[in-house]
Amino acid sequence: MNKTKFLAVAFSAAFTAQAQVGPEISSWIRNTTNATGYAGILSNVQTVQYSSNDVYVSCTCIPGYAIGPWSNPNVASNQNFVFKITRNPQQNTGTATAIGNGHIGVFSNGVSIFNVSDAQSYNNAGVWNRNAYYFEEPSFDNCLGHAQQQGEYHHHVSPKCLYDVNDNTKHSPIIGYAFDGFPVYGAYGYANTDGTGGIKRMVSSYSVSTATTRVNGPAVNTTYPAGCFIEDHIFTAASGDLDFRNGRFCKTPEYPNGTYAYFVTIDANLNPVFPYTLFGTYYGVVQSGNIAAGPNNPGGHNTITESTTVYSPLATGLKENPLSTIKFKMMPNPTQDYVFIYMDEQSKNNVKGNLYDVSGKLVKTMEYLQPSIAYTLDMTDLPQGVYSLVMEAGKDKITQKIIKK
Repeated sequence: MNKTKFLAVAFSAAFTAQAQVGPEISSWIRNTTNATGYAGILSNVQTVQYSSNDVYVSCTCIPGYAIGPWSNPNVASNQNFVFKITRNPQQNTGTATAIGNGHIGVFSNGVSIFNVSDAQSYNNAGVWNRNAYYFEEPSFDNCLGHAQQQGEYHHHVSPKCLYDVNDNTKHSPIIGYAFDGFPVYGAYGYANTDGTGGIKRMVSSYSVSTATTRVNGPAVNTTYPAGCFIEDHIFTAASGDLDFRNGRFCKTPEYPNGTYAYFVTIDANLNPVFPYTLFGTYYGVVQSGNIAAGPNNPGGHNTITESTTVYSPLATGLKENPLSTIKFKMMPNPTQDYVFIYMDEQSKNNVKGNLYDVSGKLVKTMEYLQPSIAYTLDMTDLPQGVYSLVMEAGKDKITQKIIKK
């Protein structure tokens, strides 16, 4: 059988939404047609669920626009993320949380936002940290993104294929959210923070140092030109539109009463400008679960433990019953190669699937299966026979036989 898109069964039931839908719920680019992107992987955001306090964004980290090729050897893959975004972001009045490596936010199409660094420094000394745009830009694709070693496609800079970077006539849209819950906008905003003055390109308050020497670092030369290290950049308050985090408190179309917001920065020729996205420390309080918590926990695989509403703008929302069980459809069975699994919109969250052969040996595992998302179980490398797919979530367990012909 050919590997084709699995057409999900549409459900028409609608339930009362839990809370008013705000931009933190409605700004995501949802995949409602099972469209695929790079390597045939489902693209954009598969499901948006929300409670009174949080939004859960399920995504593959693959955009709807064409990506690749990039010159590094990494291959983009389905990251099966569930990011958790607070609906009530708060300024952090204590010790600010440093913006580290890995994903620091998520773009509206489910692609990861990475910071300015390529996670390396001059002579690995931890000072003179390398600017990813300088050292890695040759490996970027036409959309200014690339994949890292674990297959996570991401952008360090303004994602030029995500929104119209040429449109300087109106306020840029929300193009993502940082992990403190504050929005990330494109490059254009209101000239004044009170929403007046017309539209202008947001200007960074950083400039490149004119020094020709670096303490405990290389001289400024053609190999290491000014600007290739993060520390080459100097912040001068009020020299641009944005603060040292590359954000400001201002009114926007989605937040007419004002909000803190990050902006991506580009120059008049649409080239990325340091620090590109959010920088240094988060303005707000960062929730756990999204950012890395050790080498074996890269973050981004949140477990949903509360009742949620599935965002559906054509209805009032699809309420998850906290007492619901595991519900899914599976085809074809028997199969010769792939089995397509569609999780029902009323199924439990965070379902784990274990595939066992006839001897009871575990041969495949699928994790974090979410409602209303279609998944592919690749059985091409398995011999013919009868297999058992055990689907588990909490105390619930369902076993389904699969025949490989």
